[in-house]
Amino acid sequence: MARRGHRPSQAPASRPRFYGRHAVLAALANPERNVRKLWGTREALAALDIPPVIPITYADAADLGRLVPGDAPHQGLVAEVDPLEEIWLGDLLQQGEGDQRPLVVLDQVTDPHNVGAVLRSAAAFDALGIVTQDRHAPPESGALARAASGTLETVPWVRVVNLARALEEIAEAGFWRIGLTGHAKGTLAQVMGEGRIALVLGAEGEGMRQNTEAHCDELAKLPISPKVESLNVSNAAAVALYAIAVRG
Repeated sequence: MARRGHRPSQAPASRPRFYGRHAVLAALANPERNVRKLWGTREALAALDIPPVIPITYADAADLGRLVPGDAPHQGLVAEVDPLEEIWLGDLLQQGEGDQRPLVVLDQVTDPHNVGAVLRSAAAFDALGIVTQDRHAPPESGALARAASGTLETVPWVRVVNLARALEEIAEAGFWRIGLTGHAKGTLAQVMGEGRIALVLGAEGEGMRQNTEAHCDELAKLPISPKVESLNVSNAAAVALYAIAVRG
């Protein structure tokens, strides 16, 4: 396929270590993922069908704990992996031609747990993929992969250099760009219509930047109780994706 449109970022190529059963098993099952090394307890490794080309080191739980951040729940498995190959936005948009799958755009959401949780919700509600900036988004990591619970391997993630230009390309592909913000007048249900939706969310606290809001077709809010000032960005994404999925 000819690559087209907004080019992906050139993220530094470092090798993250994934831990926990969901993240490691999903990495092993992904033909696009290169697993370099695998550490595990004998019990955990005995249950796996591991390709013979992957080097294996047997280790006890305490040794595995030294391979990952403190108190990380490794569940007897740690894998060193190569980051996935960069995806072009134009290729992702082409994959979604002819269907109604929503797209999730994150503006400077830097917490790996939030991005991982958004990936999980994107998988649950069959989103086309997520789009982030390269410089203000977390790299692939063990924490992110664990929060994503295996969906880092299945949900396309596009990193772009310029989010405003990417939003222009998304609009040209036929998406209605809806930015979620508490100061919007209408709710998501009131403004989303029946077309293809690109859901745009900003960082918790700061929200979307002004230039990002300017590249949205509509702004919308979720009808939350006044007892709560706002939702965590990953919770807001889950609620919004559900609303899109069940719209009449």
